[in-house]
Amino acid sequence: MAVSAVGFAVVAQSMGERTQVWVLARDVPAGQVLKREDLRVVQAAAETGVVPVADRATVLGRRARVPLVAGALLAPGQVGTGAQFPPPGHSQVAIPVESGGTPPDLSRGERVAVLPGPSEAGAVPEEEGQASPSAVAGTVTGVRAPESAGGPRVVTVLVETAAARRAAQLEHPRVVVLPAEGREAP
Repeated sequence: MAVSAVGFAVVAQSMGERTQVWVLARDVPAGQVLKREDLRVVQAAAETGVVPVADRATVLGRRARVPLVAGALLAPGQVGTGAQFPPPGHSQVAIPVESGGTPPDLSRGERVAVLPGPSEAGAVPEEEGQASPSAVAGTVTGVRAPESAGGPRVVTVLVETAAARRAAQLEHPRVVVLPAEGREAP
């Protein structure tokens, strides 16, 4: 019993050891060079997969390979000599969404479906039998507030490249948040 107690104490102590690591102080877009003011130091119980403060030279002056989010721990693979975003087979599409067309708390990283909104009353399709573009699923990579009162909110969505044109052609688009897990399609 005494051996178990000592063993537990050693394991608990090693799990509680913290080291200084880098965390993002602000959002950094893919391709931007990391500067000291982009990072801050925190104490974390992390052994691998994050950049310790001692490895400062491996991150400062290097480019963000992917978009980095404020508050996230910095991982070694997130910095390099060039951006690797968007990933192969994907494109980013900036979609202007009218007031009320998105949830008010929409944020980066959420899975969404971008749907065509209601057409204007009395609108006639350009060609008979022309179908409106269908919904597109993707991940929010940016949300920008309207530039003027009543103006559109711009939502940037990472979509499969094959769906990028369809997403850009949606009229009066609406954004719906999908469950974080699962394969629900719009």
